[in-house]
Formats: sequence, structure tokens, C-alpha cells
Amino acid sequence: MAPTSKAHHRKNWLLAALEPEDLAHLEPHLETVILPKGTVLYEPHDPIRYTYFPHDAIVGLINVMEEGQFVEVASFGREGLFGLISAIVSREAFGRYKVQVPGTASRIAIDRMQEAMQARPKLRRLILGYSEALLAQTFQTVSCNAIHTVEARCGNWLLSTRDRIDEDILPLTHADLAELLGVQRSTVSTTLRTFQTQGLITQQRGGIKIADRTGLEEIACECYGKIRQTFARLLPIPSSPF
Repeated sequence: MAPTSKAHHRKNWLLAALEPEDLAHLEPHLETVILPKGTVLYEPHDPIRYTYFPHDAIVGLINVMEEGQFVEVASFGREGLFGLISAIVSREAFGRYKVQVPGTASRIAIDRMQEAMQARPKLRRLILGYSEALLAQTFQTVSCNAIHTVEARCGNWLLSTRDRIDEDILPLTHADLAELLGVQRSTVSTTLRTFQTQGLITQQRGGIKIADRTGLEEIACECYGKIRQTFARLLPIPSSPF
């Protein structure tokens, strides 16, 4: 990851929501970095060195089990941050942080971020609001994974990815979705063929295009809407963060 020549920190909605003086406090310590697809930023128990604020990248937090199985338990896009909440005490990564959708992010050294939270009360309140929203998202995701169908969960992921990157063409493969959903690739392939037959998506090399958003929302479960509503309630960011 190499720093880019210009930082566009306000592409992240949390940074954009900061009071000008709070962003000015952070800005000398922020740098913009490129996050290529598939990059692993942290493995389980790695020391946390930076807090990241994604712009158009999406990073998944993956729980890696001893038997080698893994499942995504949270994801982070432009509506939030990662590499702070899990570093409050231990400074160790909960799991594997992997770039699922490539893009850029602002990052800041963890020590600088923690100092800023102590010094800037409004910044601290914003981070606490995000922490509550993330906890609610995780609560909903755990329930969704246990109860709802692969079709509904796949619909959720396609919609949330589209909302986060503002593009109808999603740089996701069948293998990507299988990893994100914790299912076999063949299951994803069957699901996507069904979606295509119904006119909801079209598939192309290296990506999936959403053709009928309304129809896809009908396939998705209640969790997609509930998570969006929670973020809109707790944070001063657009009402459809992802």
C-alpha cells in the first residue's frame, strides 16, 4: 500500500460528518492509501497499528476457525472505520481484515487516533455512535446468518455493496460471495443464475451488474433495511449508508 499524492478524507462519511475543527485536528496525521483487492491488512492477533476510514473500498472482518473454516462477521465501508474498537485494550486484531472490494481509505496511527478521541469530545461522541451502530449491525448479521436463506443474504450483500460504492457494476466474483456468505461456490452460482433468470442481475467477467434494484430489495430480508435505519438513526450521515 502506497500513500497517494492527494488525500480525499471527506469521501469517508464519518470524517465528512466531523466538525471542521475536529477534522483539522486529525488531518495532519491522515494519509490516503490504496487498498488492492484481496489485501489482508491484519491477521488474527496481529498488533493494530492504524485506524482506517474507507472511501470506496470495502473490508471484511473474517473469523478464522481452528479447523480452517471462516466466516465474515462484519464489514466496513465509507460509512465507518475499522482498527479502533478492537484496539481499545489489547490492540490485537479480532480476526482477519481482508479487502473485499478495492479502493482507497484514509488511515491514521492508532496512538494519534486515541489521543484525538481524548482531546475532542465531539469526535469521541461520533465514534461512540458508530460503535453502537456497528454492534447493532453485528447483532443483526448474526441473526440473519442463522435464520435467513442464502438467497436473501446474497441479495443483502449485493445491495449493500452497491450502496457503498455508488456503482451498479460490482467487482465481485462467485468465489468472493461464497467467502462472504460462508457457503459453497456452487451454492452461490445457483443463486446468481436464479437472480439472472429473474432479471435482477446480469453477470459479466469479473463482476455482477444490478439490473433491477427494486426486485432485488424484494428478495433481500428485513436485515438490509434494519441496518440502514440503525445507521441513519445513530449517525449524522446520509440515510442510506450501505
